[in-house]
Amino acid sequence: MAKRFITYGIVGVAVASMALAGCSQSPSGSPSTTGSAPQIVTIYGTPTGNEGTQWEASWKAWAAANNITIQYTGDQNFTTNISTKIQGNALPDIAVFPQPGLMKSVIETGKVQQLDATTLATVKQNFSTDWQSYGTVSGQQYAVPLDASAKGYIWYSPAAFTAWGVTVPTTWADLMTLTDTIQQKTGQPVWCAGFNSGDASGWPGTDQLAEYVLSASGGQVYDQWVSGDVKFTDQPIADAFTAMGKILLDPKYVNAGFGDVASINSTAFGDVANALADGTCAMTNQATFLEASFATAKTASGATPTVGPTGDVWAFMMPPVAGTPSVVGGGDFAVAFTNSPAVQQVMNYLASGDYANSLITVPDATFITANKGVDVTKETDPLLAQAITTLKDPTTTFRFGAGDSMPSVVQQAWWKGTVDWINGVDQGTVLAQIQKSWADA
Repeated sequence: MAKRFITYGIVGVAVASMALAGCSQSPSGSPSTTGSAPQIVTIYGTPTGNEGTQWEASWKAWAAANNITIQYTGDQNFTTNISTKIQGNALPDIAVFPQPGLMKSVIETGKVQQLDATTLATVKQNFSTDWQSYGTVSGQQYAVPLDASAKGYIWYSPAAFTAWGVTVPTTWADLMTLTDTIQQKTGQPVWCAGFNSGDASGWPGTDQLAEYVLSASGGQVYDQWVSGDVKFTDQPIADAFTAMGKILLDPKYVNAGFGDVASINSTAFGDVANALADGTCAMTNQATFLEASFATAKTASGATPTVGPTGDVWAFMMPPVAGTPSVVGGGDFAVAFTNSPAVQQVMNYLASGDYANSLITVPDATFITANKGVDVTKETDPLLAQAITTLKDPTTTFRFGAGDSMPSVVQQAWWKGTVDWINGVDQGTVLAQIQKSWADA
């Protein structure tokens, strides 16, 4: 599921601008369920195939009980085709957006409905102000947060940690000490990393840099960076590159199981699971979705690795550099283009704790959510339960990946700059080149 949140830039929406004043709020209502035909509500989003089927399963029972037929259409080219639908007024009742920047561009066309009073109250009850802010334009709330993803997990082997006599670190300083301790005990590189992802090569590195900036400098600086007010050449960002470089650019610490520092750029991002599973790599930084890659990985004995606190592999959230825990991740948001009573009822349900519980209990799915109404005990996967608990924690600062929230041209320059940095280009030169891309944004 979470692989969808590897989003590759904010796609511009070529739509005619309309005044936001054209968005009207209407009272909440419930469709009649007595002796009437089911009311149809259309939903359009990105999940297709098995994931799309799981998505439909998350609301199926509720829709049937409320005499509503939800017709879902998944489209891998959603970010391109939604603009065509807007221009042609061929709009679904509800669209599910994987990128807040793209969603806000669509909201600004004036064709999206503000949340009605009931749904607004449900969103405020169940989601933090961080999550609410992504669906807010000019002080009005338009979006319902749905599922989520969490990046910044440090994957490791619990058995290896026990054998080495080390424990999970609680601060970034402790993580660096741990890195040095493992290297001295093994005489081998500690970390493995893979930045190869075709045209989007470099994104795993930008994720890690964003995680450090948020943790070290906090939400305000992070937001100013995303908006361009804090430059890539400014100290907080330069400090992040320097700190991450102490791992990623040091041949003593990388690239375990693959080669030298330069091999980071030739290693596919999912392949690190193999090195971690067979013990050639001690730690790697990757999102919760890396769990899926272990299904095809093998331990040193040839078995499929188990994932869990006492399993072959497990993960902990990147420890904070400073302050309280922070999470860089992603998520989906629902917005409505129509405001019939049935659509309003669906939107309110999607914001509810009942829906959150249905979402995380879809068989074989790996959905997580930041909805405060979710009962985390219903999640049987320990990693996903841990991620949900972190996302729900009121002290956790959450932000979308910085690159996914910046203009596409900047994100792409950052990917390229990260690849260049790994290849040995001077940090100052790299930062200056990335910053220049803002002129074309």
